[in-house]
Amino acid sequence: MKHANGNADELKTKFWTALADSPFLFLQLDSDPTTAVPMSAQLDKDADSAIWFFTQKNSSFAKLGAATATFEGEDHKMFARFHGNLSVETSQERFDQFWNNFVEAWYDGGKDDPDILFLRMDLGDAEIWNGDFSLLTVAKMALGKTVHDDVKDKHTETAL
Repeated sequence: MKHANGNADELKTKFWTALADSPFLFLQLDSDPTTAVPMSAQLDKDADSAIWFFTQKNSSFAKLGAATATFEGEDHKMFARFHGNLSVETSQERFDQFWNNFVEAWYDGGKDDPDILFLRMDLGDAEIWNGDFSLLTVAKMALGKTVHDDVKDKHTETAL
């Protein structure tokens, strides 16, 4: 596992918790940065190498392939950028697991809407930043003091 500075396992755990608390992120196809849009990630606590998305068959994501997601936690204390590969998820069990009223609100035909495209993003490399600074670090920043050593364990490059 490649990592720089912070404890990769600890930061990954904090990332997954933050994403579960606020599962909204920007997703884009690597081949076309103009496809970046907010999406709701569907998470399975037992699957730490994939996330899922519901979208429409006519969306840009129907092209599939390499994608990048950008995440900011709801409290602005966790940030991440991660890469992966989008493919069509064919598991009806997985589809049913994630289907809920919030998803249904986007599809006039409900679960049987012919426009639903259910995607899986198999995750690859990530950069994670923990912005949860101590009071002392915040005070140092307010005074213009150097904080490099204080925050060196707040970042990692890793595989998700």
